[in-house]
Amino acid sequence: MVKNVFATRWGIIGVGAFIGIAAALLQKFGNPGNMGICVACFERDIAGAMGFHRAGVVQYIRPEIIGFVLGSLVAALSFNEFRPRCGSAPVVRFILGMIAMIGALVFLGCPWRAVLRIAGGDWNAVVGLLGLAAGIWIGVQFLKNGYTLGRTQPSPRAAGFTLPLVMVGLLVLMIIYPFVEGQAKTGVLFYSLKGPGAMHAPLLISLGIALVVGFIAQRSRFCTMGALRDLILFKQVHLFSGFMALLVFALGTNLVVGQFHPGFEGQPVAHTMHIWNFAGMLVAGLAFALAGGCPGRQLFLAGEGDGDAAVFVFGMIAGAAVAHNFGLASSPKGVGPHGIAGVFIGLAICLFIGFFMGKKVQKR
Repeated sequence: MVKNVFATRWGIIGVGAFIGIAAALLQKFGNPGNMGICVACFERDIAGAMGFHRAGVVQYIRPEIIGFVLGSLVAALSFNEFRPRCGSAPVVRFILGMIAMIGALVFLGCPWRAVLRIAGGDWNAVVGLLGLAAGIWIGVQFLKNGYTLGRTQPSPRAAGFTLPLVMVGLLVLMIIYPFVEGQAKTGVLFYSLKGPGAMHAPLLISLGIALVVGFIAQRSRFCTMGALRDLILFKQVHLFSGFMALLVFALGTNLVVGQFHPGFEGQPVAHTMHIWNFAGMLVAGLAFALAGGCPGRQLFLAGEGDGDAAVFVFGMIAGAAVAHNFGLASSPKGVGPHGIAGVFIGLAICLFIGFFMGKKVQKR
């Protein structure tokens, strides 16, 4: 047996450091400001590229998402950890994925981007991070009271390859229908001509970095939601040390390359409506806690054959379409016309799931 160095204390710190440096450099290479890596934003862009929503400024198949899944797949296959399983409340997980995405798009970022925004000097993200912690804290209370989505069951090996094959398909589509300058649609794919969707690092750089992140994150079990959950529930700092390393090394890299611009106003792809920054991430954090992982962790789990995590990922992509088609997503101008209603509805659904998916309630 070869020791899994990535799962050690210094291993998880190294993983967080690599992700922080890589994310800052991806921004330098062309990704949007304070968005070197954002799982929610990038899945939103993929939904737009497929035509599931028509917000023209956020349409691009992000190779980072593809790389995360395929890198995790390679790691799982290499170390005999590819274990296809599924069947644990798939409909609930799909809904939680949708709600998590809606909350994240009200805030404008996933947990990873919340940290990266702080590392870039965006103090609005501090409010969002507090909301994330509050949502996870609520989720922990449900966990303490017996909340569960039930047990997964082994599934056919082919089923475990479902999401990785979808990601390979997306990569093939990018190759067959590449971006053409000045053209908003190439074949079946939509491309942004302006806005965040038009800002991206070169394909091979993005894909290469993401493959490495997917590999080491699968080995280390890196998870931002899990870091806060374990800190609150068990007072364990193992995952949290990786979380903090991401922040520290992203901040350091931003200082070196000149990407640190502190303040509240004028931050890239951000707004200053603090109540809804907090509330959006509270809902997202609660959904992540109820589903058992942050959006990055869900991609890594799906790469190792977890069909329930894949359902959550598809839920997030569907949630992105709903958020933009129904005016729930925010913009730098502020919360969308129906974003506040989306936050309250999402919170109500999460609370319903939390109360009625407990072991005691299910036995009645």
